[in-house]
Amino acid sequence: MATCNMNMMEKLLAFIREDDPSACRHWFEDIQPVDCVDGVLTLFIDEPVRLKYLERCCSEHFNKAARSSFKGVETVRFVDEHKPGARLVEHETTSGGFTHSGFEEDMLLSPNHTFDNFVVGPDNRLAHAASVAVSKKPALAYNPLFIHGGVGLGKTHLLQAICRTSIENHPSLRIYYTSCNGFMTQFLDAVQEGSLSSFRHRFRSYDLLVIDDIHDLSKRGPSQEEFFHTFNSLYQAGRQIVLSSDAPPNDIPDLEERLISRFNCGLVANIERPCYETRVAIIRSKARIRNLTLPDDVASYIAAKIDSNIREIEGAITKLEGLSLINNSPLNLALAKKAIGEGSRVGGENQLNIQGIIEAITSYFDLKLADLLSKRRNKSIALPRQIGMYLARKHTRFSLEEIGGYFGGRDHTTVMHAVRTIDQRRSSDARLDKDLIRLEEVLIGNEIETASHLV
Repeated sequence: MATCNMNMMEKLLAFIREDDPSACRHWFEDIQPVDCVDGVLTLFIDEPVRLKYLERCCSEHFNKAARSSFKGVETVRFVDEHKPGARLVEHETTSGGFTHSGFEEDMLLSPNHTFDNFVVGPDNRLAHAASVAVSKKPALAYNPLFIHGGVGLGKTHLLQAICRTSIENHPSLRIYYTSCNGFMTQFLDAVQEGSLSSFRHRFRSYDLLVIDDIHDLSKRGPSQEEFFHTFNSLYQAGRQIVLSSDAPPNDIPDLEERLISRFNCGLVANIERPCYETRVAIIRSKARIRNLTLPDDVASYIAAKIDSNIREIEGAITKLEGLSLINNSPLNLALAKKAIGEGSRVGGENQLNIQGIIEAITSYFDLKLADLLSKRRNKSIALPRQIGMYLARKHTRFSLEEIGGYFGGRDHTTVMHAVRTIDQRRSSDARLDKDLIRLEEVLIGNEIETASHLV
């Protein structure tokens, strides 16, 4: 088999989707078959970050798919030249320490971590804007740029997006991205091998140095000392430094004061947990990357159910996709409930209670979750929404701001108004009072699934 056509890619991708749907990415469709000679199927991709990702992370998936789909094919190789017999990408370093593709051999970036795929909301707007500015004008916008926030909120995404955009906009820049542990490991290896001079020359000659999880420097005396001098060297030379951490500089335990001072001398930007509307947008973006189309009520359900971090959202989407393939069923709300679990706990018992209130309201009033949490104000939706806020305030310990966040990102004054309105109407509206009594019986009895039968 020496000739190839796009039907081959369709067969390969169909196999991978069935074998391991979590491995699929929407940009796999950009891969083109080149030829098949001596049992080797050659595939072309012209984007260097994607090429390296395929070589590092996807070879096993594609090899398995090729062997299962085509007789005589034993292996797959990825190339960057669209012609028969194209060579494999050889990561030969130049005098500047870079491969011909523009970045170092050990620097792996996710093809999904781009600014286009990053969902901007009120909780991450500053960090995003600063990251874009740095990628456009390294060392001229914010230096250093220090991004902090909880686990799974998008720090790594922004750091890698800075690298991706900088590679595209400034191909001559020497760029390096690594984790703090990666920096420390290379430092300790250099100490053991007696090659500190080479290590220092490498790290102090980058134009853009990006270090993820810098909080791991905590309690690492020699590594802190080395990074201090690396930081100084780069900063004094006008080179860009970007750092991320789970905590702001002053809250990183056992970090030397001189490092805290330097981390604070640029822009320190926080990323907070995304609000409901941002979570819905994130879910849609993550699904789109996987070539999935989620109904509005499914995206709304996942966003209401999982509010801790983006990685848990990705896990829920992966599970939902897997169940859909296994059961040969469409992506719908019933499947989403099965994938995530009706009674799953998301960050504590109070959050389970407030989610139970939302589910009871939608079931009792026969509403779509997306409508309940939307900006629509017609009476058939606004009243149930106010009832939900009233019950959340009465039966949970959440603040007004937190309750508003669960009900579509509303502010605390909206929640206060809802609570006052329902409290005042309850004494004069017998039907409303009866509805509230029934809903409270359902919630206390934990019988949400039967709420619809009470109407």
